Amino acid sequence: MQHLTPAIGRLLLATIFVLSGLHKIATPEATIAAIETVGLPFPGVGMVVAIAVTLGGGLMLAVGFRTRTAAASLAIFTLVAGFLFHGATDDPNQMIHLLKNLALTGGLLQVLAFGAGAWSIDRRLARARAA
Repeated sequence: MQHLTPAIGRLLLATIFVLSGLHKIATPEATIAAIETVGLPFPGVGMVVAIAVTLGGGLMLAVGFRTRTAAASLAIFTLVAGFLFHGATDDPNQMIHLLKNLALTGGLLQVLAFGAGAWSIDRRLARARAA
């Protein structure tokens, strides 16, 4: 079970990012509107970056490919997005969303610190290099 746990953790963390990226692709107008709401410049570019980070990083995390890089990128993105989009801490709903982003960041930092685990592309590549 110890070998399987990191893979399950990565999959659970990755799910929210993959689904978020797919949602952004399906509803680009809503994504751009949300970016405009917080006053960020170049919302179209922001949308492309958000899709690349959430979908790309989420898929990389799920399969354990360049896992530490994916986890670091997703952690930074999640932390920044949390404060930009859920920083109204006087609203209990927004506070919960911010805390969820902080919790996700904590999980991603664990992946960054400890790596992908046994069931990952990273592990297979490391074994191939060692052979």
